[in-house]
Amino acid sequence: MNHFNINRRQFLQTASASLALSTFGMGGLDIIYQNQPRRVALIGTGWYGKSDLFRLIQVAPVEVVALCDVDKNLLNEAGTMVSQRQKSGKTPRLYNDYRKMLSENELDIVLIGTPDHWHALQTIDALKAGAHVYVQKPISVDVMEGEAMLAAARKYNKVVQVGTQRKSTPHLIDAKKNIVDAGLLGKISHVDMCCYFHMRANGNPPVEPVPDFLDYEMWTGPAPLRPYDGLPHIRWWRTFMEYGNGIMGDMCVHMLDTVRWMLNLGWPKRISSTGGIYVQKEGKSNIADTQSAVFEYDELNCVWQHRSWGTPANPEYPWSLTLYGEKGTLWASTMAYDFIPQNEDQKKIHKDVVYEKEKYPEDLKEERIELNAAPATRLHMLDFLAAIDKNSRPVADIEEGHISTASCILANVSMETGRPIVYDPQKRQIVGDSELNSFLQRSYRQPWEHPDPSSV
Repeated sequence: MNHFNINRRQFLQTASASLALSTFGMGGLDIIYQNQPRRVALIGTGWYGKSDLFRLIQVAPVEVVALCDVDKNLLNEAGTMVSQRQKSGKTPRLYNDYRKMLSENELDIVLIGTPDHWHALQTIDALKAGAHVYVQKPISVDVMEGEAMLAAARKYNKVVQVGTQRKSTPHLIDAKKNIVDAGLLGKISHVDMCCYFHMRANGNPPVEPVPDFLDYEMWTGPAPLRPYDGLPHIRWWRTFMEYGNGIMGDMCVHMLDTVRWMLNLGWPKRISSTGGIYVQKEGKSNIADTQSAVFEYDELNCVWQHRSWGTPANPEYPWSLTLYGEKGTLWASTMAYDFIPQNEDQKKIHKDVVYEKEKYPEDLKEERIELNAAPATRLHMLDFLAAIDKNSRPVADIEEGHISTASCILANVSMETGRPIVYDPQKRQIVGDSELNSFLQRSYRQPWEHPDPSSV
């Protein structure tokens, strides 16, 4: 098979690339890709779906052959933007129904940037169609969806990378290697995680007719059909449990996943949570504005706290994790990390996020881009492609994404029921409280059928 090499000197120009090569075990060798561009499709052409796709286009020879969205305006706009960015200059084929797209195109990779309630069905169908999948987090809205996605990935022997790109964030890679793994913290016996962003949309828009350019029936899919009260894109859908898992599923999943990666943790032994709508009661939103959760491990509690009101505990780290060790403390976020040693004679260590504005000047012209996250997403895509080439597990493999997602979902179950949760992933059951097993799988709206992990 013919291959071509990416120039090593060019690739190593950024600190992020150097860190990635070391972390991913590439050892500075040239990254090798197949000669033919991979055929790529995107389901969900909103802000973040396009952002993921554009980062992939930046780092690999791909041909975007198809796009799918239920919003014709978003879809047409995305088609034009992709034609301007990809090397061939071609406009992808445009689809309203992802199933038709999968049946009519031979695809190597499918990116999924739809709302959370669609992730499971679209991932499983893409795997069955023979594609590798990059799916955004949280991977599912209930635990059995995640179990089915994991089962499908293994059955069809495909790579599934989850968009928990903190594992590909250069300064966090550095923190893991040079602070945690180097033993500077000593024994770690407590972790705090938090989000204090005022990110909970909470208006009272009136019910209105569905616009002609939006297929609201298809947008809703297996979720409950809410009365249409405006475009659900960007923030509005996230404020309803019908489509996701609240701030717990949206933001804790990142921090818990990062902690698990840094400390090599698997499933929590027990999960408990309390919270609710304590302050912001005036709007339609039904997700918790205040929530605490404890993810228990051996001699280690990982504690989550979010508030969508008030001020953060530490204004420098409003969305972050803190590792408390016997020898020091590590504060870390998407923007920086700080190591504070217990010994005052020892040097503090600070590192900031890596930007790549000079290498990728087109980033500066992209609407709503998260410039701090773009390098991490590029490295995440490179890791995804390397796993495909090697037929290996990526850094954010579907199993890891499932553990982090399901743990957050189970925290919500604990909050709703007022009972602690012990989950057995082998039996796919909650231990010692069989009544709670009904919370592991929610009902689908007809005619959609919930995936079964034993028969995907």
